[in-house]
Amino acid sequence: MSNCKCNLLKLYKNWVRVKSPCYGDIKTAVKVMQLGADDFMEKPVDLMNLLEKIRNIELSLNVQKESVDLVETMEKADLPLAIIGSSYPMQELLSLVYRIAPTEWGALIQGETGTGKELVARLIHLMGPRKENAFVEVNCAAIPENLFESELFGHEKGAFTGAVARRRGRFLLAEGGTLFLDEVGELSLQLQAKLLRALQEKKVTPLGSEVEIMIDVRVLAATNKDLKQMIMDGSFREDLYFRLNILELVIPPLRDRKDDIVELVDFFMEKYAAGSITFDNEAMAQLVKYPFPGNVRELEHLVQRLVTLVRGNRIGVFDLPKEIRDTSSKKGPLGERLAEVEKEMLVHALEQHQWVQTKAAESLGISERVLRYKMNKAGIKK
Repeated sequence: MSNCKCNLLKLYKNWVRVKSPCYGDIKTAVKVMQLGADDFMEKPVDLMNLLEKIRNIELSLNVQKESVDLVETMEKADLPLAIIGSSYPMQELLSLVYRIAPTEWGALIQGETGTGKELVARLIHLMGPRKENAFVEVNCAAIPENLFESELFGHEKGAFTGAVARRRGRFLLAEGGTLFLDEVGELSLQLQAKLLRALQEKKVTPLGSEVEIMIDVRVLAATNKDLKQMIMDGSFREDLYFRLNILELVIPPLRDRKDDIVELVDFFMEKYAAGSITFDNEAMAQLVKYPFPGNVRELEHLVQRLVTLVRGNRIGVFDLPKEIRDTSSKKGPLGERLAEVEKEMLVHALEQHQWVQTKAAESLGISERVLRYKMNKAGIKK
């Protein structure tokens, strides 16, 4: 029997196991999760809904496998970058990178400021067929409009005032490799038209030259803007959007993957803390509650600031900025019940594995660091 069929059979057995409870109350939910079920449904069971849930679970299994394969490949290749996070949104992102990187096609990377769009672009390049060649970045928001065409396509000596020598553009510098267009939503309509022509015809003409030069580059673009809305507003060309958006990745904001905050803090502490500085549990809990509008970049800068200014070797709540300390900690009835369910699942996993945290974390599908944080937050002790 194929792996796919085995997985489906396992999922079906798990679902059969949860059809017997009469009602889907909280105690029933806890019990069936402890028995190994992936989800539960109230009677009468909608078979189409059941089938959809089984397909979603099978998809999540594939996502987890691909993300693990990508991380293992990164570790073997000893890449000069790290992608931190084991939450499901990050697993989905890594699964997409795993599929996209080996291709030759361009991609559009979308995400808020500070989510790591450049990091993902570099990972795609380093995991792809052009990794031995150059990765050239162009910040579309940082180059003056009157110089952008020269930056992108190059120019001949004397092409304009100040052009004292011939210069190769970014397209030619990236020949055989990857050109990364960051903040592509900042381009004017005139420059968008020129970029579109270069992408369509795969050739560029340097300023002051009459010779067209063929180019062979993979183009990755990134933006923190809603390009579809810009198209509707008339500020972004629809044909350029479709040319750039052959493949699409959306990087989740940090508030949508709070489980990664503990791992990210550990990573930044190891990177920036000179001594044995640690966060106490209450301070870490406040960090997890905070929405981080600046995303991972804001968290990184916060850690840099705290390890520099803290007096002593322990960071407490009152060392945190006021906006983080004041984050509401109130839970509604649903939040309280979910916290209760999570605590029971954690205790059950720990008891099942004789309080060996490594094995308990693996059975729950989380990292050991996240498990320790959740244990401290819930007050769980052996």
